[in-house]
Amino acid sequence: MARVKSARTDDSEKRPSLVDDAYAAMKLAIRNSDFAPGYQASEQEIALRLGMSRTPVHEAAIRLQEDGLVRVLPRRGILICAIAPEDMREIYDVIIALEGQAAERVAGLPEAERLRAAGELAAHTDAMASAQISGDLPAWGTADEGFHRTLVEQAGNGRLIRIMQTINDQSHRARMLTLRLRQELDASVTEHRRIIEAIREADAPGAHRHAREHRIRARDNLLPLLENFGLRHL
Repeated sequence: MARVKSARTDDSEKRPSLVDDAYAAMKLAIRNSDFAPGYQASEQEIALRLGMSRTPVHEAAIRLQEDGLVRVLPRRGILICAIAPEDMREIYDVIIALEGQAAERVAGLPEAERLRAAGELAAHTDAMASAQISGDLPAWGTADEGFHRTLVEQAGNGRLIRIMQTINDQSHRARMLTLRLRQELDASVTEHRRIIEAIREADAPGAHRHAREHRIRARDNLLPLLENFGLRHL
């Protein structure tokens, strides 16, 4: 009896890890467009492409459906969801509100925590500036994403972090696809430094204002690009 119990314990310990692995692998493939918007396949086909078994892929797909990244279609497999310009408008409404709140919270942290957060944000911003000089747009995008992720994480609100992670996963493809079309990369670096300075100075209202203005400008640049280039399904 003891041996049976041990085997079940091992299975229960392994199972979440396999599902987590499948979830991470599928999310990365969606974010990188290896599984492109509109792609539809059976769970078995996706499992084969990922080198995994079908059961963890099935359970991962249910989680990804809750994230708004896929639709699980009974007897028809898994469909990778596309993002339309109107979806991006709604996504930015959420980003503008929540990142302003996050910046305000970070600026209100005790001095040591606040300055440490400002230092991390500055490192991401400096990496953006360096990547722009070298013409490395993927590195610029990675550093930009790191800045915004750090800003939200340092706010210390678990619910805000989870909401923003879901929103960022949904909008990632559109941001990366339009990166070469955008003309305001200098402005992003400048605006990040304004946010950082407000945080260093414990200026919570200023941090909130600068973060909102930054994301509003990003929205107002991105949405016309999607419309002008006919990018209706991302």
